[in-house]
Amino acid sequence: MTTSAVRVTRAEYCVIACAEAWRDNGEVLASPMGLIPSVGARLARHTFSPDLLLTDGEAMLVGPDGRPEGWLPYRRHLAMVTGGRRHVMMGASQIDRFGNQNISCIGAWERPARQLLGVRGAPVNTLNNPVSYWVPKHSTRVFVPKVDMISGVGYDSAAAAGPSATRYHRIPRVVSNLGVFDFATPDHSMRLASLHPGVTLDEVGEATAFELAVADEPAYTREPTPEELRLIREVIDPDGLRDREVRP
Repeated sequence: MTTSAVRVTRAEYCVIACAEAWRDNGEVLASPMGLIPSVGARLARHTFSPDLLLTDGEAMLVGPDGRPEGWLPYRRHLAMVTGGRRHVMMGASQIDRFGNQNISCIGAWERPARQLLGVRGAPVNTLNNPVSYWVPKHSTRVFVPKVDMISGVGYDSAAAAGPSATRYHRIPRVVSNLGVFDFATPDHSMRLASLHPGVTLDEVGEATAFELAVADEPAYTREPTPEELRLIREVIDPDGLRDREVRP
């Protein structure tokens, strides 16, 4: 059976796109934040990235089936962060064309309209290890020309801070419910890397509040293999929770 004979949902394309963030990462700690990134990280571990380290969110290393494989004390976790041996996929309340991320507040810092999580670990994450982002609802409220506050450091902000900030700074990709984006441009501005099947270029443009770099013929997010679909549907997320985060 080929995937062409099976209807792949938008959520499953998002899982594939998130999983691909950890391809060829080797033995690093995958830190997915969100349901679909978590399914993606486990799928990557099951298939093309068998050396990935996964945690239960507390103090245990776990396998792709969620069973304990070892102990990861917090001090060791921090050592992996500062040593660059972790790849985080965070969320973003706002993200701009250079990859600056905001999870702190909406509006002016002096008097914000909304208070959010705070910067959390975003500055340390972005300056010490690769950080990708997951946005389940792509809109002009999230993809903004300039974030209201910088939590995660983007390429322009890192460059302005100098070599100490740029040495380990890297944003491999941004995945949304509409497509995949990267910063593979001369000025490190955001580029549309692929559309999820069924999404049009106009849809992405209307949902983004800045001009994206776009190839003449944008690619499409790859199809899952039959084995990947089986793992997603029968092993990793048999209850179909992914469709609650990105509805069919």
